[in-house]
Amino acid sequence: MELNRRMLLGGAAATAGTLFMPQIAQANAAANAYFNGYQEDAGFQYRRTNLNRIDPVWRRQMVKYFSPEPPGTVVVDTSNHFLYWVWENNTALRYGVGVGREGFKWYGRARIDRKALWPRWVPPPEMLKRQPDLPRLVEGGAPNNPLGPRALYLYRDGGDLGYRLHGTLEPWSIGHDVSSGCVRMLPEDVIDLYQRCPKGTAVLVLEHLGAGAG
Repeated sequence: MELNRRMLLGGAAATAGTLFMPQIAQANAAANAYFNGYQEDAGFQYRRTNLNRIDPVWRRQMVKYFSPEPPGTVVVDTSNHFLYWVWENNTALRYGVGVGREGFKWYGRARIDRKALWPRWVPPPEMLKRQPDLPRLVEGGAPNNPLGPRALYLYRDGGDLGYRLHGTLEPWSIGHDVSSGCVRMLPEDVIDLYQRCPKGTAVLVLEHLGAGAG
């Protein structure tokens, strides 16, 4: 009787696994559709974003943008999921971003006081408490490194705020509240922003101010 019971349970588990396999395959296919090959970069490679899968509103573009901030400032509009690199003559280069989900949002001024090319990822202690199965360290360039090819670290009064502007392994998350407070960007976009922002760049994260899209 026990043997029959084990066989029954084993068969049920196998059947359940078989039923889930098509769903997993579909999910993988849906995710893979967001990528278009690989791009070499500084000795590593990242998966190129298939921009045909990205809503045009989230693609990098020059827009009209009226801001009192001086050119070269980074402004993050968390309400509308945009990051602006302020340019001249009431224009800005606009990027679509993913921002902090409920309970992980923050606002205010900061500076980019550190930049990293293919940064390693060390999850903060509070994240490890929530997700104890996370790795303690992921080296830069590793395919599972959530920071991607670049990271710009936000400081205030000389102290690391613990927030970054960085790449993402999940391009479908752009335009959503998804992160633990960091601002995530498409790999191509964070590489572009990295080149534009020297250390000392001012950053303003807006609260409830919907910047008009051009």
